[in-house]
Amino acid sequence: MLDLKLYQSPERPTWCPGCGDYGILAAAKKALAELEIPPHRALIVSGIGCGSKLPHYMKVNGFHGIHGRALPIATGAKLANHELAVLVVAGDGDSYGIGGNHLLHACRRNPDITHLVEDNRIYGLTKGQYSPTSELGFITVTSPEGTVELGVNPLAVAIAAGASFVARGYVGKLEHLVGLIAQGVQHKGYALIDVLQPCVTFNRVNTYDFYNERVYKLEETDYDPHDRLAAFQKALEWDERIPIGIFYQEERPTHEERFPVLREGPLVEQILKPASEEFEQLKAEFV
Repeated sequence: MLDLKLYQSPERPTWCPGCGDYGILAAAKKALAELEIPPHRALIVSGIGCGSKLPHYMKVNGFHGIHGRALPIATGAKLANHELAVLVVAGDGDSYGIGGNHLLHACRRNPDITHLVEDNRIYGLTKGQYSPTSELGFITVTSPEGTVELGVNPLAVAIAAGASFVARGYVGKLEHLVGLIAQGVQHKGYALIDVLQPCVTFNRVNTYDFYNERVYKLEETDYDPHDRLAAFQKALEWDERIPIGIFYQEERPTHEERFPVLREGPLVEQILKPASEEFEQLKAEFV
Protein backbone atom coordinates (compact mmCIF):
# COMPACT_ATOMS: atom_id res chain seq x y z
CA MET A 1 0.00 0.00 0.00
CA LEU A 2 1.27 3.45 -0.93
CA ASP A 3 1.53 6.27 1.58
CA LEU A 4 -1.70 8.28 1.75
CA LYS A 5 0.39 11.45 2.00
CA LEU A 6 1.25 11.03 -1.68
CA TYR A 7 -2.31 12.09 -2.53
CA GLN A 8 -2.46 15.03 -0.14
CA SER A 9 -3.22 18.36 -1.81
CA PRO A 10 -2.21 21.71 -0.30
CA GLU A 11 -5.80 22.85 -0.88
CA ARG A 12 -8.19 22.47 2.07
CA PRO A 13 -11.82 21.42 1.47
CA THR A 14 -14.46 24.11 1.89
CA TRP A 15 -17.34 21.68 2.42
CA CYS A 16 -19.76 22.05 5.33
CA PRO A 17 -18.63 20.23 8.50
CA GLY A 18 -20.14 16.75 8.42
CA CYS A 19 -20.66 16.69 4.64
CA GLY A 20 -20.51 13.24 3.11
CA ASP A 21 -18.01 14.48 0.54
CA TYR A 22 -15.26 14.16 3.14
CA GLY A 23 -15.90 10.43 3.30
CA ILE A 24 -15.78 10.05 -0.48
CA LEU A 25 -12.50 11.99 -0.60
CA ALA A 26 -10.96 9.78 2.10
CA ALA A 27 -12.24 6.59 0.45
CA ALA A 28 -10.92 7.57 -3.00
CA LYS A 29 -7.46 8.29 -1.58
CA LYS A 30 -7.31 5.03 0.33
CA ALA A 31 -8.57 2.96 -2.61
CA LEU A 32 -5.83 4.34 -4.90
CA ALA A 33 -3.23 3.80 -2.19
CA GLU A 34 -4.32 0.20 -1.61
CA LEU A 35 -4.20 -0.49 -5.36
CA GLU A 36 -0.75 1.16 -5.43
CA ILE A 37 -1.75 3.52 -8.23
CA PRO A 38 0.63 6.50 -7.93
CA PRO A 39 -0.75 10.03 -8.37
CA HIS A 40 0.71 10.48 -11.86
CA ARG A 41 -1.10 7.36 -13.09
CA ALA A 42 -4.56 8.51 -11.93
CA LEU A 43 -6.95 11.07 -13.39
CA ILE A 44 -10.05 12.41 -11.66
CA VAL A 45 -12.61 14.24 -13.80
CA SER A 46 -15.46 16.24 -12.27
CA GLY A 47 -18.21 18.62 -13.28
CA ILE A 48 -20.01 21.27 -11.25
CA GLY A 49 -21.28 20.86 -7.70
CA CYS A 50 -20.11 20.79 -4.09
CA GLY A 51 -18.30 17.47 -4.44
CA SER A 52 -16.99 18.26 -7.89
CA LYS A 53 -14.16 20.22 -6.27
CA LEU A 54 -12.68 16.89 -5.17
CA PRO A 55 -9.88 16.97 -7.81
CA HIS A 56 -8.64 20.16 -6.12
CA TYR A 57 -8.26 18.28 -2.86
CA MET A 58 -6.19 15.36 -4.15
CA LYS A 59 -2.70 15.32 -5.58
CA VAL A 60 -3.51 13.51 -8.83
CA ASN A 61 -4.17 14.56 -12.40
CA GLY A 62 -7.45 16.47 -12.34
CA PHE A 63 -9.88 17.95 -14.84
CA HIS A 64 -12.64 20.21 -13.56
CA GLY A 65 -15.15 20.28 -16.39
CA ILE A 66 -18.55 21.85 -16.97
CA HIS A 67 -21.89 20.73 -15.61
CA GLY A 68 -22.92 17.26 -16.72
CA ARG A 69 -20.02 16.63 -19.10
CA ALA A 70 -17.57 14.70 -16.93
CA LEU A 71 -18.27 11.31 -18.53
CA PRO A 72 -17.44 12.24 -22.16
CA ILE A 73 -14.32 14.07 -20.99
CA ALA A 74 -13.23 11.00 -19.03
CA THR A 75 -13.98 8.72 -21.98
CA GLY A 76 -11.82 10.87 -24.24
CA ALA A 77 -8.98 10.86 -21.73
CA LYS A 78 -9.17 7.07 -21.46
CA LEU A 79 -9.02 6.70 -25.24
CA ALA A 80 -5.97 8.97 -25.38
CA ASN A 81 -4.18 7.10 -22.62
CA HIS A 82 -5.90 3.86 -21.69
CA GLU A 83 -3.19 3.02 -19.15
CA LEU A 84 -4.45 5.76 -16.83
CA ALA A 85 -6.79 4.92 -13.96
CA VAL A 86 -9.64 7.30 -14.79
CA LEU A 87 -12.28 8.21 -12.21
CA VAL A 88 -15.27 10.51 -12.52
CA VAL A 89 -16.54 12.21 -9.36
CA ALA A 90 -19.84 14.09 -9.72
CA GLY A 91 -23.08 14.69 -7.86
CA ASP A 92 -26.52 13.25 -8.46
CA GLY A 93 -27.64 16.39 -10.31
CA ASP A 94 -24.51 16.44 -12.43
CA SER A 95 -24.66 12.70 -13.18
CA TYR A 96 -28.37 11.94 -13.43
CA GLY A 97 -29.79 15.35 -14.41
CA ILE A 98 -27.91 17.34 -17.01
CA GLY A 99 -25.49 14.42 -17.47
CA GLY A 100 -28.14 11.71 -17.70
CA ASN A 101 -27.74 11.30 -21.45
CA HIS A 102 -24.01 10.68 -21.08
CA LEU A 103 -24.72 8.14 -18.34
CA LEU A 104 -26.80 6.02 -20.72
CA HIS A 105 -24.10 5.96 -23.38
CA ALA A 106 -21.32 5.23 -20.91
CA CYS A 107 -23.30 2.19 -19.78
CA ARG A 108 -23.61 0.80 -23.30
CA ARG A 109 -20.09 1.75 -24.50
CA ASN A 110 -18.36 0.32 -21.43
CA PRO A 111 -15.28 2.58 -21.20
CA ASP A 112 -12.86 1.46 -18.50
CA ILE A 113 -13.64 4.28 -16.07
CA THR A 114 -14.99 4.40 -12.53
CA HIS A 115 -17.89 6.76 -11.86
CA LEU A 116 -18.42 7.85 -8.24
CA VAL A 117 -21.73 9.64 -7.81
CA GLU A 118 -22.04 11.80 -4.69
CA ASP A 119 -25.74 11.15 -4.17
CA ASN A 120 -27.08 13.47 -1.47
CA ARG A 121 -30.51 13.58 -3.16
CA ILE A 122 -30.52 17.37 -3.34
CA TYR A 123 -28.72 20.27 -5.05
CA GLY A 124 -26.34 21.48 -2.35
CA LEU A 125 -24.17 24.00 -4.21
CA THR A 126 -27.16 26.03 -5.42
CA LYS A 127 -28.83 26.09 -1.99
CA GLY A 128 -31.20 23.20 -1.67
CA GLN A 129 -33.33 22.61 -4.76
CA TYR A 130 -34.64 19.09 -5.31
CA SER A 131 -32.50 16.83 -7.50
CA PRO A 132 -33.20 13.90 -9.86
CA THR A 133 -32.96 11.42 -6.97
CA SER A 134 -35.23 13.38 -4.60
CA GLU A 135 -38.34 11.36 -3.81
CA LEU A 136 -41.89 12.26 -4.78
CA GLY A 137 -43.26 14.81 -2.32
CA PHE A 138 -39.82 15.97 -1.14
CA ILE A 139 -40.05 19.50 0.28
CA THR A 140 -37.34 21.96 -0.74
CA VAL A 141 -36.95 25.68 -1.48
CA THR A 142 -38.14 25.06 -5.04
CA SER A 143 -40.83 22.55 -4.09
CA PRO A 144 -42.42 24.01 -0.91
CA GLU A 145 -45.49 21.80 -1.37
CA GLY A 146 -43.44 18.74 -2.29
CA THR A 147 -42.03 17.57 -5.61
CA VAL A 148 -44.49 16.29 -8.20
CA GLU A 149 -41.92 14.09 -9.99
CA LEU A 150 -40.81 10.54 -9.30
CA GLY A 151 -37.16 10.22 -8.28
CA VAL A 152 -34.70 8.59 -10.67
CA ASN A 153 -33.53 5.09 -9.71
CA PRO A 154 -29.94 5.28 -11.02
CA LEU A 155 -29.04 1.66 -10.35
CA ALA A 156 -32.06 0.31 -12.21
CA VAL A 157 -31.40 2.69 -15.10
CA ALA A 158 -27.73 1.66 -15.31
CA ILE A 159 -28.52 -2.06 -15.24
CA ALA A 160 -31.17 -1.64 -17.95
CA ALA A 161 -28.78 0.47 -20.06
CA GLY A 162 -26.09 -2.22 -20.03
CA ALA A 163 -23.60 -1.14 -17.34
CA SER A 164 -21.12 -3.91 -16.56
CA PHE A 165 -20.53 -2.91 -12.91
CA VAL A 166 -23.24 -1.35 -10.75
CA ALA A 167 -22.79 -0.74 -7.04
CA ARG A 168 -23.97 1.41 -4.16
CA GLY A 169 -21.89 2.60 -1.23
CA TYR A 170 -22.49 4.68 1.87
CA VAL A 171 -20.07 7.12 3.47
CA GLY A 172 -21.09 5.88 6.91
CA LYS A 173 -19.46 2.53 6.01
CA LEU A 174 -16.10 3.94 4.96
CA GLU A 175 -14.04 0.76 4.70
CA HIS A 176 -16.82 -0.89 2.72
CA LEU A 177 -16.83 2.10 0.37
CA VAL A 178 -13.05 1.88 -0.04
CA GLY A 179 -13.46 -1.74 -1.10
CA LEU A 180 -16.18 -0.88 -3.61
CA ILE A 181 -14.06 1.86 -5.19
CA ALA A 182 -11.06 -0.47 -5.41
CA GLN A 183 -13.18 -3.16 -7.06
CA GLY A 184 -14.65 -0.58 -9.43
CA VAL A 185 -11.19 0.59 -10.49
CA GLN A 186 -10.02 -3.00 -10.99
CA HIS A 187 -13.11 -3.86 -13.03
CA LYS A 188 -12.48 -3.76 -16.78
CA GLY A 189 -15.29 -1.54 -18.00
CA TYR A 190 -17.67 1.16 -16.85
CA ALA A 191 -18.20 0.99 -13.09
CA LEU A 192 -21.02 3.04 -11.57
CA ILE A 193 -20.85 3.46 -7.80
CA ASP A 194 -23.76 5.47 -6.41
CA VAL A 195 -22.60 6.76 -3.02
CA LEU A 196 -25.23 7.68 -0.46
CA GLN A 197 -24.02 10.76 1.38
CA PRO A 198 -25.99 13.06 3.66
CA CYS A 199 -26.18 16.78 2.95
CA VAL A 200 -26.15 18.09 6.52
CA THR A 201 -27.24 21.59 5.48
CA PHE A 202 -30.16 21.15 3.10
CA ASN A 203 -31.42 17.55 3.32
CA ARG A 204 -32.96 16.86 6.73
CA VAL A 205 -34.59 13.61 5.60
CA ASN A 206 -31.76 11.42 4.26
CA THR A 207 -29.52 11.86 7.29
CA TYR A 208 -26.83 9.65 8.83
CA ASP A 209 -29.45 8.31 11.27
CA PHE A 210 -31.80 7.57 8.35
CA TYR A 211 -29.19 5.48 6.56
CA ASN A 212 -27.64 3.87 9.64
CA GLU A 213 -31.02 2.36 10.51
CA ARG A 214 -31.58 0.94 7.04
CA VAL A 215 -28.42 0.00 5.11
CA TYR A 216 -27.24 -3.58 4.90
CA LYS A 217 -24.44 -5.23 2.89
CA LEU A 218 -25.39 -7.46 -0.01
CA GLU A 219 -22.29 -9.60 0.43
CA GLU A 220 -23.57 -10.65 3.87
CA THR A 221 -26.55 -12.32 2.20
CA ASP A 222 -26.80 -15.08 -0.42
CA TYR A 223 -27.19 -12.51 -3.20
CA ASP A 224 -25.58 -13.29 -6.61
CA PRO A 225 -24.32 -10.11 -8.38
CA HIS A 226 -24.04 -11.96 -11.70
CA ASP A 227 -27.80 -12.41 -12.06
CA ARG A 228 -28.99 -9.40 -14.09
CA LEU A 229 -32.70 -9.90 -13.43
CA ALA A 230 -32.08 -10.28 -9.70
CA ALA A 231 -29.91 -7.16 -9.81
CA PHE A 232 -32.73 -5.16 -11.36
CA GLN A 233 -35.16 -6.38 -8.71
CA LYS A 234 -32.71 -5.61 -5.91
CA ALA A 235 -32.16 -2.09 -7.31
CA LEU A 236 -35.86 -1.41 -6.64
CA GLU A 237 -35.49 -2.13 -2.92
CA TRP A 238 -35.66 1.02 -0.76
CA ASP A 239 -37.49 2.49 2.26
CA GLU A 240 -37.22 0.16 5.28
CA ARG A 241 -34.09 -1.65 4.05
CA ILE A 242 -31.46 -0.18 1.71
CA PRO A 243 -28.89 -2.57 0.19
CA ILE A 244 -25.29 -1.49 -0.43
CA GLY A 245 -22.60 -3.39 -2.28
CA ILE A 246 -22.22 -4.73 -5.82
CA PHE A 247 -25.60 -5.16 -7.48
CA TYR A 248 -24.38 -6.38 -10.85
CA GLN A 249 -21.10 -7.28 -12.51
CA GLU A 250 -20.22 -8.89 -15.83
CA GLU A 251 -17.13 -9.16 -17.99
CA ARG A 252 -17.24 -7.94 -21.58
CA PRO A 253 -14.85 -6.05 -23.88
CA THR A 254 -14.20 -2.44 -22.94
CA HIS A 255 -14.75 0.51 -25.25
CA GLU A 256 -10.99 0.87 -25.71
CA GLU A 257 -10.50 -2.78 -26.65
CA ARG A 258 -12.71 -2.32 -29.69
CA PHE A 259 -10.19 0.06 -31.35
CA PRO A 260 -7.36 -1.84 -33.10
CA VAL A 261 -5.05 1.21 -33.02
CA LEU A 262 -4.95 1.09 -29.21
CA ARG A 263 -3.43 -2.40 -29.29
CA GLU A 264 -0.17 -0.69 -30.25
CA GLY A 265 -0.18 1.24 -26.98
CA PRO A 266 -1.63 4.52 -25.66
CA LEU A 267 -2.20 7.15 -28.33
CA VAL A 268 -0.15 9.66 -26.33
CA GLU A 269 2.90 7.41 -26.75
CA GLN A 270 2.42 6.52 -30.41
CA ILE A 271 4.46 8.36 -33.02
CA LEU A 272 2.38 9.68 -35.89
CA LYS A 273 4.27 9.19 -39.15
CA PRO A 274 1.83 9.43 -42.06
CA ALA A 275 3.24 9.58 -45.58
CA SER A 276 3.44 12.98 -47.30
CA GLU A 277 0.87 11.89 -49.90
CA GLU A 278 -1.60 11.27 -47.08
CA PHE A 279 -1.13 14.84 -45.91
CA GLU A 280 -1.78 16.10 -49.43
CA GLN A 281 -4.90 13.99 -49.75
CA LEU A 282 -6.18 15.27 -46.41
CA LYS A 283 -5.58 18.90 -47.39
CA ALA A 284 -7.34 18.38 -50.71
CA GLU A 285 -10.49 17.32 -48.89
CA PHE A 286 -10.74 20.71 -47.18
CA VAL A 287 -9.52 23.05 -49.93
